[in-house]
Amino acid sequence: MNTLSLQQFLDQEKRQIDDRLPHFIENLEAPSSLKKAMEYSLRAGGKRLRPMLLLATLHAFQKPFHLGYEVACAIEMIHTYSLIHDDLPAMDDDDLRRGLPTNHKVFGEAMAILAGDGLLTQSFQIISSLKSVDDITKIKLIQCISKAAGPEGMVGGQVADLEGEGKLLSVEELQEIHHHKTGDLLAVSVESGAILGKATEEVVHALGTFAKHLGLAFQIKDDILDVEGDEETIGKPVGSDEGNDKSTYPRILGMENAKDKLQFHLSAAKKCLYELDINHTLLLEITEYVGARSN
Repeated sequence: MNTLSLQQFLDQEKRQIDDRLPHFIENLEAPSSLKKAMEYSLRAGGKRLRPMLLLATLHAFQKPFHLGYEVACAIEMIHTYSLIHDDLPAMDDDDLRRGLPTNHKVFGEAMAILAGDGLLTQSFQIISSLKSVDDITKIKLIQCISKAAGPEGMVGGQVADLEGEGKLLSVEELQEIHHHKTGDLLAVSVESGAILGKATEEVVHALGTFAKHLGLAFQIKDDILDVEGDEETIGKPVGSDEGNDKSTYPRILGMENAKDKLQFHLSAAKKCLYELDINHTLLLEITEYVGARSN
């Protein structure tokens, strides 16, 4: 495990997550139309960054990957639900996601809403049913993940993002939105890996700080790609943020300053890792990957 390269890790573990995700839906006693809509967005792929962060954190504590597969899949379900709802006409009104028609374009708006609801609630059923960890750890995971995904976290960030449309926000206001909209679910992926790895509260908190910087870097890179990216590569229309009249880092700071801000948060994330006595190799390489990605 110590000699695993980043590409080997991503290829191997992304396959593990991709293979496992549909099985959590296939065996449900639920309407086939609902299961089909839920599976559609799960099977659409993606970087699986949140599961990879959780598993890389387990690696940092010398724990086996299989200990985190179920929680990693649960967090990816929450992320997928948020994308389905984000794409709806009442939200961002997007036609493409990961190069495919968005869920509501295939199954209709009502079914897309219900598919997102199903993924969110199923995620907590998975965590509460874990057999590999004790009940106290389950409760801690549920508390952390529900807070990160809920009104104090991702959902609150989505509301602030919605209310910020049509306004030119300050950098501080935009950063606060993305701390919650993107950063909290990334942070709790790392924190969940640390909890499963039996890290101390202090280390869990330090890794959360690392992940918050990484989350901001990820969002700034997204904003840059929305201007400079290739539609076929990023899997959605270029310029969609500008079309929705959203504040972005390039729009507020200019492109060069946005790129400087990206490097600041990448450096801050790395500094957090260097200060911890863990095997941070994979987490460090993922940080580099976030800054260099093209989609």
